[in-house]
Amino acid sequence: MNQQLETDLTRMLGVKYPIIQAPMFLVSNTKMVIEACNCGITGCIPAMNYRTITDLRNAINYLKKNCDGPVGINLIVNKFNSKLTQQLSTCLKEGVDYIITSLGNPKSTIDACKPLGVKVFCDVTNLEYAKKVESFGADAIIAVNNKAGGHLGSMDPESLIPLLVRNCSIPIISAGGVANGFDLKKILSLGACGVSIGTPFIATHEADISQDYKQAIVDYSSKDIVVTDRISGSNCTIINTPYVKTLSLRASRIEKFFFKNKYFKKYFRAFRWLKGTKIFKQSALEVTYKTVWCAGPSLEGVKSIRSVSQVVSDFLDPFMLNNYK
Repeated sequence: MNQQLETDLTRMLGVKYPIIQAPMFLVSNTKMVIEACNCGITGCIPAMNYRTITDLRNAINYLKKNCDGPVGINLIVNKFNSKLTQQLSTCLKEGVDYIITSLGNPKSTIDACKPLGVKVFCDVTNLEYAKKVESFGADAIIAVNNKAGGHLGSMDPESLIPLLVRNCSIPIISAGGVANGFDLKKILSLGACGVSIGTPFIATHEADISQDYKQAIVDYSSKDIVVTDRISGSNCTIINTPYVKTLSLRASRIEKFFFKNKYFKKYFRAFRWLKGTKIFKQSALEVTYKTVWCAGPSLEGVKSIRSVSQVVSDFLDPFMLNNYK
């Protein structure tokens, strides 16, 4: 992996290859990010993976001291994230290199980051929101397509990426559906300057989750990925385990009312998010039959539990690099 793939993303972050190890709830950790940087890519961790602000601060400091590359943190900028102000302040004080925003209006986050030179990449699912975050001053757009793991969009990457490239003047990073080097090459050929990859990194030795969760990424296929809107009111992908098959995946009429009502939605989303994350945490870290594992269809390309370095190496096969253009 000596050859470099130079794009807008690699130039912005000073990395060798245009890949972000995506921020994954409960999965992403400092070990994974350090290994990602050692391989010439970058990694990002959700702030919500840390129970306290002190834990978040310590993690950022540890990464800054031990990571030979850019450090990224993912912030939920929705109103139900009561810790957002403290999380953002900590990120800026400790000097992260970039922030990825999700599930809300990123304007105040962008405004706070701009004077300090901290890059902000914003998750979007359509052109309307892409133009909006561009007008706010985002440094790049993360185009979340319908093949993403976790919260996903409604458009396929073949439609979404060219649409955003044509109509936006800032770089486009694609999120979703990259299972191998051929997929990486295809996404770059559509005009994206990089990719955010999550699911293949779940089944890695460095991930501090249960072996059952890792093995599920190996054993299940893309046909086993189902979508539910009962966690936060937004569509989210999970593996269709025997336990999931016993559940209702779609929100009821009453739930939809509370998710959308302007007076109740903030509190109801927070309540459901708290309940959902508790289920995810139990499934990811403990042995339980109530398995609700988050993953995307790119698990199709995972054939074994590997190291982070091996996952990166497999994506950056020399054949793919030599044929990138």
